[in-house]
Amino acid sequence: MEAEMDLKNQYQHSVLPTTTSDEFARQEFVKSFKFHLASQVSPGNRLAYEKRASGNAKDYKDIRREMENDDYFRFWSALQRNSQEMMWKSTQVPVERELDHIVAKSKGAEQGLGSLTLDTSLEIPRYHQLVDIHCMPGGYHSEFRQDDIANGALYDRAVYLYAMGRMGPLNSDIGDTTIAYLKENFSDLKPKRILDMGCTVGHSTLPYCDAYPEAEIYGIDVGAPVLRYAHARAESLGKAVHFSQQNAESTNFEDGSFDLIVSHILVHETSHKAIRNIMREAHRLLSPGGVVIHAETPPYKDLDAFDAFMLDWDTRNNNEPFWGASHEIDPQAIAKETGFDPGKAFEGMQLSAFDAAEAKRTKVFQGGDFAGGGMWYVWGAQK
Repeated sequence: MEAEMDLKNQYQHSVLPTTTSDEFARQEFVKSFKFHLASQVSPGNRLAYEKRASGNAKDYKDIRREMENDDYFRFWSALQRNSQEMMWKSTQVPVERELDHIVAKSKGAEQGLGSLTLDTSLEIPRYHQLVDIHCMPGGYHSEFRQDDIANGALYDRAVYLYAMGRMGPLNSDIGDTTIAYLKENFSDLKPKRILDMGCTVGHSTLPYCDAYPEAEIYGIDVGAPVLRYAHARAESLGKAVHFSQQNAESTNFEDGSFDLIVSHILVHETSHKAIRNIMREAHRLLSPGGVVIHAETPPYKDLDAFDAFMLDWDTRNNNEPFWGASHEIDPQAIAKETGFDPGKAFEGMQLSAFDAAEAKRTKVFQGGDFAGGGMWYVWGAQK
């Protein structure tokens, strides 16, 4: 089943929580508020910097030191953080109200297309236990009842609001864009088995079902609630994906199991040590000639210093402690460090798959607006 191209409304698949008119209006307000902040309020930060800063800044860290006490920046920052908390609250209410119903619907969505394997003994990484990533209550892994899918449902709706609809009706933009890069740059790659690391609810996983119809598709995540939801969502959309609860740093798949390994905004939610473990694991899991590719927002080195400062907002203000470091990764260095030939490392910017559609974009990369730039940064290596 394919969703119609409608960037104003999220596709209402069978397990997406429904809303009352008041709940929907509240969520639409948050979405509009976020866009207003990104397009109308945020640009004032550059004006404030140009007017009041010393002009001696050498990089984004210097700019941060000069701007952290600026009244306008603090005003925008407070509103931006508040919009994030409002987003989660506006999505929590219908999920809590409908939870029994959507749990029942998730079980009814089963078509036997894919599979779901959970591991109750899996240790949740400290970097997920110690902070609610991007202020999401309970993160990806917390469970509050038997067969819980609450945080999967919460994430599905909140991502649409966070990106202000600019990830498309199925929130699939990052997956679609990564596929476009692969088709252009690795046209000879014909994967038989594909692994999505840190798949959450499968937003970016499902596009691979259509892009590589002959391949078996697998998705892993540490969170049971998001995986239960991902499986039900995929089944309801008629897509065959094999989901399992695993840590991407160390999986139970055999050596050489996959021809393509992908991740979508995973890297910035893992530690310095973890991403290196993940790349070593990817090297073990890839078949000869296989590719690992990660999609993120652009590295700071490719941005104007002020834009890098604005993009770095999430590191200190949105419960993203690994955001900054993840934007300073050197693909060749990390490839060499983790077993890959650094000469086969790559990186690039790819135009968003939805950029030509009627999606409003700020055309800049800034904190709290990761879909605004209309581009995604991809990096990785070929084995």
